[in-house]
Amino acid sequence: MQAVATTRSEGGNLPTSKAGRRPIQACVLAAASLLAACQSNPEPQEMARTSLQTAPADLQLLCANAVVAQAGGAKVLPTSSRQIDATSYSVDLDAGGRRFTCIVDGSGSVKSVQPA
Repeated sequence: MQAVATTRSEGGNLPTSKAGRRPIQACVLAAASLLAACQSNPEPQEMARTSLQTAPADLQLLCANAVVAQAGGAKVLPTSSRQIDATSYSVDLDAGGRRFTCIVDGSGSVKSVQPA
């Protein structure tokens, strides 16, 4: 029977190199990325944006166009909107720092434009 001698580095552990850890780190990173990609989207009723009834985009743009004449050439952007009743929406707009409120109905008729 022959005795086999083994040597250990200080501390009793086998030496490891930084190059030996790189493949492990890459595998851990890849696994975390795959798990993150598997998350499901929330149900529509659980999304924050669907908690309020907003004006459709085309009606918001109609309001923005209605404000252009009063905006003096400034860019007009819708900032928020909400449904007022079954057929009308209120759209808040920003025209170069000036605020406006527009009322538009579901058929696309702008009912009023007022500075806010």
